[in-house]
Amino acid sequence: MKFIAEINVMPQKEILDPQGKAVKLGLHNLGIDDVSDVRIGKHITMALDADSEADAQQRVETACSKLLANMIMEDYTYTVSYTHL
Repeated sequence: MKFIAEINVMPQKEILDPQGKAVKLGLHNLGIDDVSDVRIGKHITMALDADSEADAQQRVETACSKLLANMIMEDYTYTVSYTHL
């Protein structure tokens, strides 16, 4: 079966996000002053074959925790859904 994983990797809330700070300043320079915080992360879409949704989730969990996210500085969330394509 084919699955699509949508993965978001973000800096932990306690970690300084210099890219987010730069974007917030850029928004201020554009006159968009009502933004209180900006965090910059990664969005990853992964297509995979697996025997079940549970198997697909386990593979995505392994990919996130061992490769896609730096567990010292980043958190991640993901969804896995079945696709007919």
